[in-house]
Amino acid sequence: MGIALSGLAAAEPVEFFENKVRPLLVEHCYSCHSAEAEAKGKLKAGLRMDSLEGLKKGGDSGPALTPGDPAKSLIVEAVNYRNEDMAMPPKAKLDEAQIQILTEWVQMGAPWPGSDAVVAGPHGDEPYDWAKFRTGHWAFRPVVKSPQPEVTEAAWIQNDVDRFVLARLEAAGLKPNSPVERHLLIRRAFLDLTGLPPSPEQVAAFLADESPEAFAKVVDSLLASAHYGERWARHWLDVARYSDGHGGFGDDRALPNAWRYRDWVVAAFNTDMPYDQFVTRQIAGDALKENPDPVATGFFVVGPTYRDDGGDPEAKAVFDAETLSDRVDTFSRAFLGLTAACARCHDHKFDPITIKDYYAIAGVFRNTGQREHPVSPKAEVEAFEAAQAAIREQDKRVHDFLHAAAKRLEKKPNEVEAVLEEESKRELAALRTQLEELKKSAPPPYETAHCLQEAGNADMPVALRGDLRKPGEMVPRRFLEIIAGKEPPPFTEGSGRLELARSVVAGNNPLTARVIVNRVWGWHFGEPLARTPSNFGTLGEKPTHPELLDWLSADFMEHGWSLKRLHRKILLSSTWQMSSRFDKEKFSRDGDNRLLWRMNPRKLEAEAWRDSLLAITGELEREPGGPSSDAIWDSKRRTLYIKISRSGDVFESDGFLRLFDLPSPAATSEKRVTTTVPQQYLFMMNSAFMKARAEALGNWMHELPGELPQKLHATYLRLYSRAPAPPEIDLGAQWLGTNSEPERWYRYAQVLLSAHELIQVQ
Repeated sequence: MGIALSGLAAAEPVEFFENKVRPLLVEHCYSCHSAEAEAKGKLKAGLRMDSLEGLKKGGDSGPALTPGDPAKSLIVEAVNYRNEDMAMPPKAKLDEAQIQILTEWVQMGAPWPGSDAVVAGPHGDEPYDWAKFRTGHWAFRPVVKSPQPEVTEAAWIQNDVDRFVLARLEAAGLKPNSPVERHLLIRRAFLDLTGLPPSPEQVAAFLADESPEAFAKVVDSLLASAHYGERWARHWLDVARYSDGHGGFGDDRALPNAWRYRDWVVAAFNTDMPYDQFVTRQIAGDALKENPDPVATGFFVVGPTYRDDGGDPEAKAVFDAETLSDRVDTFSRAFLGLTAACARCHDHKFDPITIKDYYAIAGVFRNTGQREHPVSPKAEVEAFEAAQAAIREQDKRVHDFLHAAAKRLEKKPNEVEAVLEEESKRELAALRTQLEELKKSAPPPYETAHCLQEAGNADMPVALRGDLRKPGEMVPRRFLEIIAGKEPPPFTEGSGRLELARSVVAGNNPLTARVIVNRVWGWHFGEPLARTPSNFGTLGEKPTHPELLDWLSADFMEHGWSLKRLHRKILLSSTWQMSSRFDKEKFSRDGDNRLLWRMNPRKLEAEAWRDSLLAITGELEREPGGPSSDAIWDSKRRTLYIKISRSGDVFESDGFLRLFDLPSPAATSEKRVTTTVPQQYLFMMNSAFMKARAEALGNWMHELPGELPQKLHATYLRLYSRAPAPPEIDLGAQWLGTNSEPERWYRYAQVLLSAHELIQVQ
């Protein structure tokens, strides 16, 4: 039986290799099994491990690697110490997490970017051609708002987006699909912007409004809804690898206040916080001199937690290195679309990111600590602290009394009470009574949020082969050279986080706006324009419509980095309003829909599907914010407010959400991988959750006034935003007939709730 792959390994194998596997090979294997070792006459067992071909060829004991089969791979046998003659590394066994990394890599087919390319030494083989990267690679070129292209079918154009799409279609000899039916249009908008279906009344009002502004009014009302922030916060939380804790690198701690960061993200979307501020506050909100916003820095704190392992220096070095790697990786992929963590042990093999770039950024986070930031009113915090100070002082009085008596009576403090005089006993009892009264009257602890804080201003050395115990050249904290130019100015303000944040949103940075505009497009269309939204490097995919991406990015920055304005522009385009109808001839020419001849039909995410079921059955509790619940089956709140663990096996929600494709919060996720597996349909047919929803809907249907056809009509409007077709009424009538037995209504309701039409966005 194959092992289960971690989220990063399953979704992004190249990043998994570069961030997890290659550093292990560099640190533990290359001193004896590399081209460098061979050149020095130190190659052991004839085995080269610095290329995929070298591993597959093997050495004296045969092939070291059988991609896809850990059981047949000697590298897995060696690191598990199953054979003492080939136990590797020879000095000390890898820890279990490291062994798991290598095993997962072999299981997934041993992806190795660049196939047989040999890994460079710690500082790379040769310098980059910086000018070539800045002018030759699309992502590093300045954002340019190019003139809109000319098109033939100008009547199709609703706004600027459409010109770029139509120009590509016309050049390929394709026509865009016709507009989607209006009942599907409003349904699509509701699910897209709020993650909830429209009510029959909302659909009817839209269909009755024949004004040219009818759909724009719907979009504006949805963007003004509090549910918009809940829906779009969940998209960002995938990028932020959000969880409620449980499952880090050697750690299983909970993050009981992670929800405060989640609620901060919801509020940021609902208030249309400019995206440049959104970025700045998450990187350095605590360091802002005006209106500091420490809760926003939960972006980093909700990631994997790491322990110090009792002060073991070797383990601590490993855990510290992993902490820095997580933060550099999350920072660079989330905001810049770059895999900077791949430069942890050596210059990036494919992108212009040096090992010095990595440690320049890592140095910023090495000067950053964590704390529990008070979020209660100042008076409550001061009252609690004063009460605790009084308790400590009174506790000291008890302690001092016992020690003084022990000294006088020549007894140990824990023995003195038995021989105290009556007067002394009464005095001690009075002291203890006062202590208990102070404890009882003390106010409860004030509320806190997990936040970052400044913790130094020292530069960091390169860690040779990624080992923090082997310092190399000192590197000033600064921004990436590919963006900031040769000899970027060093960061000098505290840790440098605020300067780092300003560098990310600076006007000369061509990445930040492109990255978020591309993400937003992908969340609207199911596929972004550049289909590797967290990797804009040379291994990532180029955008299908580069001029459109640049035009939208420039327009986005020109208009205050407003996400709501960007949503509005996209939804009011003919491109977004196309039907998803299949066309055999168009499909034969563009099966992946890269030219956007139709809207991509999409499966609802787990959260939106569960929320829609509860909304349809009338059970959804819409109260926003607050602590998360760990009882997904009993809670009727939106799924955003249900706890999830990083390990995926702590809360009862974990199994359901992972079954329906929630990405692992072990690392930042660029986009969800949609699956269709039998277990999902078994859940729909057999789970207690679905049966409870079916009972709620069945009871509602049964109690509706009118004859059966009228009941079915109202039910279909509620579920699918449309009237039932005559055959559907006939099928319902055949099953239900005049039977009032509740079980038949429940079973019928469960079929309707499990329909493909309900979980699919057309």
